[in-house]
Amino acid sequence: MSMLLRIFRRPDYNSEATDFIEGLKAKKPDIEAQQRAGRALLWDKSVDREAAGEWQAARVPRNPYVSSPQSAPQ
Repeated sequence: MSMLLRIFRRPDYNSEATDFIEGLKAKKPDIEAQQRAGRALLWDKSVDREAAGEWQAARVPRNPYVSSPQSAPQ
């Protein structure tokens, strides 16, 4: 290691959060698989393009001024 790198080298440091996460992973090695399963359940879904297109086509334009009784321009 060069002299310059040795001068600015910080001691090995782990924050409390890092220690907690590493300890949790050591206690429960399957936690990452559980997280992936939960993500797949909530977020990783296939999109029905036909239904999404129908929803987009059925949108009604909003009035830019919500408090105004005028209808939205067409």
